[in-house]
Amino acid sequence: MGLVVSRNIAAFIFSSPLFSKKNSGNFIPMQLENVVSLVSRTGRHLQRYDKDCRQVVGCIPYRFRKTEQSSSLEELEVLVISSQNGQGMLFPKGGWEIDESIEEAAKRETLEEAGVIGQLGSILGMWRYKSKSHGTFRQGYMFPLLVQQQLDLWPEQSARKREWMTVAEAREACQNWWMREALEKLVSRQMHPQQAEEETKRT
Repeated sequence: MGLVVSRNIAAFIFSSPLFSKKNSGNFIPMQLENVVSLVSRTGRHLQRYDKDCRQVVGCIPYRFRKTEQSSSLEELEVLVISSQNGQGMLFPKGGWEIDESIEEAAKRETLEEAGVIGQLGSILGMWRYKSKSHGTFRQGYMFPLLVQQQLDLWPEQSARKREWMTVAEAREACQNWWMREALEKLVSRQMHPQQAEEETKRT
């Protein structure tokens, strides 16, 4: 999904006092819960294609929660959302449009579909997959997003459910094989941060 008037609205929001520019240029929301929810973009006239392959981008929103066994240990949790037809769970993703960078698209889709905002990490990878609904091939790019704020109002809240899950639960619930592979990359990155940092530098 995308935003109909999101570009103008987003420009206003991110230039307002609601946000402070910290952490190497990342915008950090301060009181975003008071902002009226945005409206999802519609249509595909701005969609990016590689030949006939539609470009899709999304995020794995994640956080760390204290475990019941020990207050000093933290458990990785990821946020999954329901598909529009309600037949399965997945991570937020949608079309990458020609008037935005891939990072902007990833954050926009996550805001629209899951209603969360946070710090975007380096790309997890690109997967070529076949759309179940359209039968055409797509290229899907996934990023990790460390959630800093979860909104009560967001564009697609009436069409989707969202749920925090453990990694094990998300492995079972996520309906897309390529998203499950992206999840494994995120888990590996969290377990081996130094190796992940070296891989990021090489790319």
